[in-house]
Amino acid sequence: MPVWGWILIGVLAAIAVVAVVAAVVAARAARGRTRTEHLKERFGPEYERTVGEVGEQRAAENELAAREKKREALDIVSLSPEARDKYQESWRTVQTAFIDDPSSAVGAADRLVTDVMRQRGYPVDDFDRRAADISVDHPTVVDNYRAAHGVYLTQQNGTVRTEDQREAFVHYRTLFESLLARDNDQDNPKEARA
Repeated sequence: MPVWGWILIGVLAAIAVVAVVAAVVAARAARGRTRTEHLKERFGPEYERTVGEVGEQRAAENELAAREKKREALDIVSLSPEARDKYQESWRTVQTAFIDDPSSAVGAADRLVTDVMRQRGYPVDDFDRRAADISVDHPTVVDNYRAAHGVYLTQQNGTVRTEDQREAFVHYRTLFESLLARDNDQDNPKEARA
């Protein structure tokens, strides 16, 4: 074979290698975009909060994906209509008590939310784990849950303004309502589509 034939074969092989590498890089980039889009859609404002807290997008996305995986392993169940009614009645009692004793009512709201989570199947022993699990199913209210729980903890160690307690109570109510919602009414896009 003449020299120009070997050169042509070498050039074609180099072009083929470059094309394969470019295709692999493009496929990885597309998977990365798809993953990012999925996580942004699933977690909403929690995505941005986690990226800001972790400081690096890839590490934050790994954390959010790990949360999803842990959540998928949990057996989260809907409440029976009887349990839902019982909890709604308990909430009305706690809400009425807020007028006379906001501090106790905020504590009762925290415990009631935890009780609902426990009955639904969420692990409740560690607050950070609770918040991470809730962020998967209720990403639009988890930050408010963190704020409300912060007020609850602060009032145990000192005085908190009544307005802060009121805001905490409203945050608890929002999460409480989300937890009591029927599966197709929840704020989790995955569950809403199921």
